[in-house]
Amino acid sequence: MSNLDIRGEIRAAGFTQWKIAEAMEISESVLCRKLRHELPEEEKNKIRAIIKELAKK
Repeated sequence: MSNLDIRGEIRAAGFTQWKIAEAMEISESVLCRKLRHELPEEEKNKIRAIIKELAKK
């Protein structure tokens, strides 16, 4: 499975993929498809920033 680090970070923060997708302004299915293949580090950093931002709220 690809992107285990990002998937784990989402889960560890207590969020679901749909919540991250919503914050990215994409559908959950688009995020799931993106996670099927290893993301570039730049894309992972965007998701990490979203996780941090959501955690502040």
